[in-house]
This record gives sequence, C-alpha cells and structure tokens, in this order.
Amino acid sequence: MKQSIIKLTKLLLAVMLLTGCNRFLEEKSDSNLAVPMTLEDNQALLDRLTDVLSNFASSGMASSDEMYLSDADFNAMEYQEDKRLYTWQEDNVSTNQGVGNDWAYAYSGIYISNAVLNNLETYAIAGAENVRGQALVLRAIRYLDAAQIWCPAYNKVTADKDLGLPLRLDPDMNIPSVRSSVKQTYDQILEDLHEAVKLLPVKQVAATRPSKITALGFLARTYLFMGDDEKALSYSLEALSLQNSLLNFNNLNVSASYPIENMNVEVLLRATMRISGPVRFAVAKVPVSIYQSYHVNDLRKAVFFRLSSNGEVTFKGNYTGGSAGKLTAITTDELYLIAAEAYAKTNDISNAMKMLNSLLITRWKTGTFVPFTATTKEAALQIIKEERQKELLFRGLRWADIKRYNRDGDQITLTRTVNGQTYTLPPNDPRYAIAIPEDILALTGMPQNPR
Repeated sequence: MKQSIIKLTKLLLAVMLLTGCNRFLEEKSDSNLAVPMTLEDNQALLDRLTDVLSNFASSGMASSDEMYLSDADFNAMEYQEDKRLYTWQEDNVSTNQGVGNDWAYAYSGIYISNAVLNNLETYAIAGAENVRGQALVLRAIRYLDAAQIWCPAYNKVTADKDLGLPLRLDPDMNIPSVRSSVKQTYDQILEDLHEAVKLLPVKQVAATRPSKITALGFLARTYLFMGDDEKALSYSLEALSLQNSLLNFNNLNVSASYPIENMNVEVLLRATMRISGPVRFAVAKVPVSIYQSYHVNDLRKAVFFRLSSNGEVTFKGNYTGGSAGKLTAITTDELYLIAAEAYAKTNDISNAMKMLNSLLITRWKTGTFVPFTATTKEAALQIIKEERQKELLFRGLRWADIKRYNRDGDQITLTRTVNGQTYTLPPNDPRYAIAIPEDILALTGMPQNPR
C-alpha cells in the first residue's frame, strides 16, 4: 500500500509540474513516473476533484452575454489577456501567467485520463471496465468543453476542414501536438462516450464519478451542439428514463445565500468551471434585462439572484451549495431542455412543450404556473431558447449556444461598452473560436485560429 501511495504521488507531482507554470504542453514528461499498477490507484487518480473535475473552461462565459463587468472592475483586472478576452479583441488570448489558463487545465485533465487508460492496458488490470469508462467520459468532456472555446461551431458542411483540437490520446508528452479537424475532434468525443456507455454502471456511489447516465447525458449535449437533433433527442430521453428527478424550487429557502444544495438530485456529475479573471464571483454582474425576464411568480428570480443597493444583479444560484465553483457538467434540468428543443426541431411541438412544462412547473410558485403553448415550430423554439438561457444561467453553456444558434440562422450580435468604447461581436465572427494561448503556439508550431 505504501508503495502504491508513493507511485500515485509521483504521478500527481508530474502533473503538477506540467501544469503549474501554465505550460502544460511545454514541459517534457518522464513516463516512468506514471506507474500506478492497481485498480485502486487508478480510481484514486480519477477521484482527484481538483485535477479532474474542476477548472473547466470559463473563457466562454467571460465572452458571453450572460455577464458583464463595471468599468471599475474591468480596470482593476490585473492581466491584459483577460481584458482582451472580455472585449473580443482580435489579439485576445485565453492565457494569463498569474493564475493559470483554460488550455492548461483542459489538457491536465486529459493527461490524467490518458494516464489511467494507459495504465489499465499496460498492466492488464482486471475488472477495470468501470474505471476505464470513467476515464473515457472525463477525457471526452474535457475535449467537448475545449471545443466550445477554441473551435468554431460544428458545421457538417465544413467540419472536416475547420480547425479542431490537438487530440492527445497518449500520456507521452514527447508526441508532437497537431491540430485535428473539428470533425475528428467530435468523432473522438463521440467514440469515447459511446464506449463508456457500454462499460459504466447506471449509477455510481457518488456524483463525483461518471455513470452510464452521465455518458448518455453528454452524448445528448454533444449531438445538440452538432445539430443532430434526432440523436440529441434519443440520448436525452434514454438518460431521463434512468434518472429524471427535478428539484422543486418551492422547497428551497429563497432568502439563503446559496439556496441550491450541493450534490442535489439534478446533478449527474459534479464538475465545475475555473473562476478567475472576468468571471470572478466578486465582479461578474448579470444584465438587468435577464433579471427582468423572469415572471414575478418564477421562483428562479429569487433563487438565482441577489440585488445590491445600487441595483446591480449578481448570481447566487450555484449548484454547488456555495461560492466555490459553478457547475458545468450535465444535470437533469438540462436534459429536459435538450429533449424539448430536439422535439421542437423534429416538429413534435406537443411533446416539446410537454417536456418544457414538466420542468418549469417545478420552478414556479405552487398553483401559479400556466403551461406554455405553441402552435408552430418557430414559436416553440423561441420559448425553449429563452427558458434554456434562464434555467442554465452561469453553467458555462451560453457561449456554445450563441455559436450554434447563429450557425442555424439566428442573428445574435454581442456588444459591450467599456470606458466609453463599444465593442461588437457579429454573428458567426471568426472570434467565436477564441485564440489559442500564444505560448502554446510558439512551442508547438500549431496554427492560430483565423481572426
């Protein structure tokens, strides 16, 4: 047991060395350090929340229309990289040298998954189906998260030509990094998730380990992002057939600092995004227009927000039970919304509204909810899109949603005014694929995203 702990510590030290200076792909690794040879050791690697299930990308949220900064807060940001990211400048980068960057954290999570998958195969570890399935899900969702930041929206016409991510599937850091296509990126995500579904139990001992339901849910999210509505519907319904519990907001203490408890019945995997730069809790404000979009009887208005004395709105509806992290992994409420949207897109308006109303009745004061109705596909989609934004606020999904909505014909233009200067991001602008950190490009020679 002592030797196993030493081996595990060596591997974790290697990961820390690779990520601690924000240059995950810059450092060379000694693969001899990665030698956990038991099932328990490798499960322990995946159970390290700080390395595997936290620090998902926040660059998309910082760039989206669900938050803003006051001029004072913008000016107080230490790093120019964060300021350029927030204002969509063409030379924006997602790195900052003081507190780490989204790229480093994404690939550190991928590295750990790859190390576990390699260990299970190299040492022919018996009974490893569950651990292997978990590692595949964790690798897939890191790539899916990263694709929303550094890749354009999936477009089946151009996906085989659009620049995707470097697909690192081996823990050997000496292998050069080469950008794949967007199609290859999503193909890998789907391959990992589909294999994981076959390996994982329906439920795990805790929501900190991916389950079959988790894998099905992420398949639904992935296909939704890809615009494959029939498959998004199929996998969201399959996941909901196994777990469809929802919180009743009437049972929450709306006056609490954080009314939604950690690890509640809706959470299928507890994974949280990185909080730094523009997304710091102390500075991120919610546009008043979003706050005002909630009906007076919609309990989310009280559960999600707090008002300051000067009328500014901040968010308190974290699914983590406190201020530490914002949930970004799959939840049952998201699955209801995926199913509703997919039903509408496949012209099943009745079931689309039924699915949406099944969610919303749990969010309104008892006895006050009047079910939404629609007579056309377009009307149903408009309602569902509005409710999706209101329900999944601060979950790290809005940036990806804007990208796919514009791909499908919406015309969403983002604007921000900072210190009297207005910045604009038109629909389908190349800057929706955020620039890869410059230090990574200098090291690898990979091409930058078009600007």
